[in-house]
Amino acid sequence: MPTYEYRCENGHLFEVMQRMTDEPITACETCGAPVQRVYHPIAVHFKGKGFYNTDYGTAKRTRENAAAAEKGADKTADKAAAKSEAKSADKGSSGSSSAEKPSSSGSSDSKPASGSSSTTKK
Repeated sequence: MPTYEYRCENGHLFEVMQRMTDEPITACETCGAPVQRVYHPIAVHFKGKGFYNTDYGTAKRTRENAAAAEKGADKTADKAAAKSEAKSADKGSSGSSSAEKPSSSGSSDSKPASGSSSTTKK
C-alpha cells in the first residue's frame, strides 16, 4: 500500500498509508482543519545506450554552454561588422565594378560551338 503525505491549512504534515482506491482524507488528524494531498516530483534517470550524456544538466556543462554562447556571439558580431564594412566598400566602388568584369558573350578567345565546324573541306 502506498503512503500519502497530507498538509493542513495550519501547517501540520502527516503521512497516511492508504489503498489507491480509498478516498483521500479531508480533515487534519491533529487540528481537524481541511487538508490537501502533497505531491512530490519523481526522480528520473535515463540509463542505457539510447541516451546522451548531455541529457543530464550539470554546473560544469552550464558554464561550458555559457562560454560557448559568448564565443558564438563574438563571432556573430564580428561577421556582422565585416559584412557591413563590405557593403559600405561596395557602395563606394559600385560604378567601377561593372567595367572590371569581362563579359563571356563578346570575348574574342571563345571556342566555336561543338556542333559547328571551323575547318573547310577540300
